[in-house]
Amino acid sequence: MIKGKDLLFLGFSEGKILGAALQLANGIFAENKKQDTLTLLHKVRKNPELYLDDPALEDFATLILEEAAIEAAKATIPLKETADEYAVYGKDGIEEGALQQMNIAMQLPVAVAGALMPDAHQGYGLPIGGVLATRNAVIPYGVGVDIGCRMALSVFDIPEDHFFENKSFYKRELIAHTAFGAGNGFQGAYRAQHDILDRPEFGMTPFIQSLKDKAYTQLGSSGGGNHFVEWGIIEFAENDEALGIQKGRYLALLTHSGSRGFGATVAGYYTRLAKDLCKLPPHAANLAYLDLNTEAGQEYWMAMNLAGDYASACHEVIHQKLTKAIGGTVLARVENHHNFAWKETLNGEEVIVHRKGATPAGKGVMGIIPGSMTAPGFLVRGKGESSALHSASHGAGRQMSRTQAIKNVSKQQMSQILQDLGVSLIGGGRDEAPMAYKDIHQVMAAQSNLVDIVAQFTPKMVRMADDGSRED
Repeated sequence: MIKGKDLLFLGFSEGKILGAALQLANGIFAENKKQDTLTLLHKVRKNPELYLDDPALEDFATLILEEAAIEAAKATIPLKETADEYAVYGKDGIEEGALQQMNIAMQLPVAVAGALMPDAHQGYGLPIGGVLATRNAVIPYGVGVDIGCRMALSVFDIPEDHFFENKSFYKRELIAHTAFGAGNGFQGAYRAQHDILDRPEFGMTPFIQSLKDKAYTQLGSSGGGNHFVEWGIIEFAENDEALGIQKGRYLALLTHSGSRGFGATVAGYYTRLAKDLCKLPPHAANLAYLDLNTEAGQEYWMAMNLAGDYASACHEVIHQKLTKAIGGTVLARVENHHNFAWKETLNGEEVIVHRKGATPAGKGVMGIIPGSMTAPGFLVRGKGESSALHSASHGAGRQMSRTQAIKNVSKQQMSQILQDLGVSLIGGGRDEAPMAYKDIHQVMAAQSNLVDIVAQFTPKMVRMADDGSRED
């Protein structure tokens, strides 16, 4: 006679399944050796799907699967029945997939408020161009894979004529002091030095510690995809007292990249951890979040901030190298980041504001919104619009996927538009063709309530990854 304690020892729990197992053991399997029966029942419990065609065990295996489904449903965190309302800017230019993703985000039980920027397009989890405020929770995929990706602009005391008269010089220095592409960086004596590498957070866990050498190698380099370092001409239509710049046209350096392989690895690790700890319905799984009151939540928060500061250090190294190379004086430097989460106050409550591909645009906050390799970018000052959660777009936004761009844009078309607009391209590919992006002027018009335009930047010499690789 097999007893309940025999099955409990095998890992069965009190309930229907235990009762059904006892009936089988002491019924149709009563003539079998005790150990053989126990071994069989244990196998069915571990892999019930393998016994659905067994006449003697089909009902038992089905019961186990049904009970498992019920328990899984209990473990799944339910979403709100309907999405909370959120502001949408430039809705006519936003694809349905991005709106659907934002709707799902606004059904999260931790969601407090949200907004969608006019450059929005579909991504993973939170759409690119999505802004989401949550209560005491951070979403790794709401931050994004390229943690702390940012824009940095240096305006020099060099007139535009000097650039056009010395283009070969500027091209040589641009190539000499930059590196692009997934996995690429600097070795030996060419490695940059920066205080970021001395930060104690690099030793906070064995996992983060293991990434330090990669961070050292890639310090001062740029990723693939839409990341770039470019020379251009910036025009201030009037004096800007806050920046201390007079009306005029100046040479400027604009960079776009993030936290490289270090940030991407951090994002992947904590996204998997969040999915293990935060069981959401399948269609919302990429929005799995970490409670900031937990050890995992605090770990990610520290790692995210370290990755953001590392991304800033990369830009600092690039700008310092090229400033020294051209012998210029920096009149103003502006930097802003996206793919990040901030602690901010909303209606008197502290919330976590995720900006995945969205620029901070609080009252008076400076930002840079690029167009494409041929379209102008804009130096802006935020208006602090609360319905947008103090945010603006982070660029023009894609209207073609990378695959679509390669399929639809010929090399001849790419060369022609670069020639027509007087832009020199070093590296890059058709996946980043200007036609792959929305009209930046329409995007800016859709967010006129969010930012004031301070100056316009026109790209003239652009360096990107040669192989179309990407990290974000």
